[in-house]
Amino acid sequence: MKELVVISGKGGSGKTTLTAAFASLATEKVLCDADVDAADLHLIVKPDIRESHPFMAGHTAAIRPDDCTRCGKCIEVCRFSAINADFAVDPIACEGCGVCVYFCEAGAIDFPENRAGDWFVSDTRFGPMVHARLGIAEENSGKLVTQVRKAASEIAKSNGYRLILTDGPPGVGCPVIAAIGGASAVLIVTEPTLSGKSDMERVVELAKHFSVPALVLVNKYDLNEAMTVEIERFSEAHRVTAVGRIPFDPVFTKSMVQARTIFEYDPAAAANRTVEAAWERICGEVGI
Repeated sequence: MKELVVISGKGGSGKTTLTAAFASLATEKVLCDADVDAADLHLIVKPDIRESHPFMAGHTAAIRPDDCTRCGKCIEVCRFSAINADFAVDPIACEGCGVCVYFCEAGAIDFPENRAGDWFVSDTRFGPMVHARLGIAEENSGKLVTQVRKAASEIAKSNGYRLILTDGPPGVGCPVIAAIGGASAVLIVTEPTLSGKSDMERVVELAKHFSVPALVLVNKYDLNEAMTVEIERFSEAHRVTAVGRIPFDPVFTKSMVQARTIFEYDPAAAANRTVEAAWERICGEVGI
């Protein structure tokens, strides 16, 4: 079983659109949307949810008034000023550090785990999918990424699927680290701009740090062919395989508006051939 994680150095590079397109080409796979902070693969694949699970992460203190002796120790030790003079906890200001719970001699402070979101197992027209919805302003998205990847792996193993196709988060932060660790390969989708090249270089270094093989795909390459050449030269110099170039084509936007892949929206689109060629190269490199 292989796991291909599609990532990018920045948002909006087209990784989700291409992940959905690859989903229509791949066989024996499980889809996984690990971009839990801003999940949007479901907008194209339209999952039919068959399992829903709560995602518990983080804690918030809550003082029981009947048991509180109003000694003031909790107010004294709270570095975030989350406890007011009436000994009530502001759940927004509370950082969940637990120091008030530790120092409360009366044991009057509860410290329940928060429900930070939900994760789902769904059916799609492309096969099973694991995805999630992180709550507003909730943290611990790296833990949720780990959870959805774990669930996708279990589904793949139990059904004998050959591939987990993961739509990963952008950037180089904690969610990305959680998304690529242990993956068979990462596909870095970039754009031919200075910022696109810079962000791609950072992701390449991240993948190398975690010993995950990296591939590069240049999206909208024809908007700046000189920069595309620079990206491919950088890739060659750092032993990162460039698997293809995708041209700018309004068919991608039109297909997204219709919640369809480009192959479903316009089977005759010229861009389809470049996506198919890139996928064939990816499969060869990853051993899918």
